[in-house]
This record gives sequence, structure tokens and C-alpha cells, in this order.
Amino acid sequence: MKVALGGTFDPVHDGHRALFRRAFELGDATVGLTSDDLAPKTRREDRYVRPYDRRHRDLDAELAELAEEYDRDYEIRRIDDPTGFAPEPQFDAIVVSPETVTGAKRINEIRRDEGNEPLDIEVVDHVHAEDGEIISSTRIVRGEIDEHGNLTPDRDGRDAPGETDAETASGAVDTTDATDATADGGPGAESDDA
Repeated sequence: MKVALGGTFDPVHDGHRALFRRAFELGDATVGLTSDDLAPKTRREDRYVRPYDRRHRDLDAELAELAEEYDRDYEIRRIDDPTGFAPEPQFDAIVVSPETVTGAKRINEIRRDEGNEPLDIEVVDHVHAEDGEIISSTRIVRGEIDEHGNLTPDRDGRDAPGETDAETASGAVDTTDATDATADGGPGAESDDA
């Protein structure tokens, strides 16, 4: 089975790992990574998003380890538009989080319009932090929790880099409320990286 999913993954956390594990349980995975232009549009909150190459490097390291564990293949593809590559005919399933189901349904509408079979939609529940709230990249960047959901009250958040680095970084300047990040961030993209 060929599985699609996607997101911004900045930084990768246990909620993302749950998505990756489900994808590898099903088959080989193609993981969409939002481009520097698309990444800010998938944010509910204005925050710095690291450049694509850095996110790609970290995502590749995560996926390589899990792919080996599950004896699966994977590919990372850049996504530049809301539906990414998910409408392509070779895919059988899409892995999403609960708030991105609507986007997966929209992808299936596109697939039907293009004469392709709809994808099986696999919904993976959120992973919760120590405080019972959802683990999200935004909470990690703010310094509230670590990637595993442990509370980090003594940690400062991550700010955007200095002027030199910022020229190559994607700054989050989202002014929309991305309630459905799959539609706004690509196949299986997470809303606010939840």
C-alpha cells in the first residue's frame, strides 16, 4: 500500500511520530513537507518556521529510523500547494490527525473529479502532553513542553534567528485561521503542528 501524509514538522514531536508509525504500519510512505512559502500559511499562530532544508534534514532522520523499524520505504516531497501530491493516482491511503479529516475529504473529491479512486482516510488521534493538552510544535517552540509532551517551565521558547539567518528562513506571517491544515498545508498536514 502507498500512503500519503504531510505537514510542516517544525519541530518533529510524538504526535508526528504517531502519524509516521501509522503510515508505516500500512505501507510505504510519501511524506509531504511544506515549502517555505506554504509553511507560514498553515499556522494558526504567527511564529517563526525554520527553513525547508533544516526541516527536511530533521524529518529525514526521524523517518529513516522508523522506516528501518517497519522495513518500509519512504520519500519526502516538497509541497507547494494545499493538496500537494495526494490527488496523484498511485496513493491508496492518507494519514491525518482529527482536525485535518476535512482536508482529506477534499483531496478525495479532487481524486474523484480526476477519475481516481478515493483514498482510505486513516485518522490518528492526538498525542497528549503531561498536562493533558495536545502536543504541538507551537507549544514546543513557545517553551511550554518538549517533543515528548513533558512540561518545561524553566525553558525559554525559540525565537526567530538574527537578521542574517532570517533572510533564508520562512517567517510565519499567517493572518488566516487555518482550521483545516490539510487543505492549507498539504496531504495530512497538521493544523498548528498538532
